[in-house]
Amino acid sequence: MARPRLPVEVVQARGAKHLTKAEIQERNQSEVKPIADNIVAPDYLTKKQKDEFYKISSQLQKLKIMGETDVDALARYITANDSYVHATKKLRTAEVKADPELYDGWSKIQERNFKMVRGAANDLGLTISSRCKLVVPEVNKEDTKKENKFKKFEKSVG
Repeated sequence: MARPRLPVEVVQARGAKHLTKAEIQERNQSEVKPIADNIVAPDYLTKKQKDEFYKISSQLQKLKIMGETDVDALARYITANDSYVHATKKLRTAEVKADPELYDGWSKIQERNFKMVRGAANDLGLTISSRCKLVVPEVNKEDTKKENKFKKFEKSVG
């Protein structure tokens, strides 16, 4: 299976492939850029969840990987994470620990929510490995200047 096409900034930063100015311009024009003009938390989130939504969305906007189309995905991540935390807290109670059937039920709920949270986190770039695939590495212009490897053989004239 073919790998997904990388953004032109990633290709340039890696330095693995030489692109002409025309190729760079053509690829820049054809790439999809997220629109982040009007990112608003959905109404079905609680006040606490909305605060978390705005915190995460602002971070993702700084990375230039979140757009308006990602609003519901982030909201689903936040609600699934809340459910996971609730199930985890329930599993710690003495009542649940004492009843094996109750413990098993809450454990299944916790596991189900963990899988949803992990999948959503990967999709949104909230894990280290997924972020590495999404974020364009910054290239320091000074570091990219190559030193002449034959410089050491040069004789000083004087």
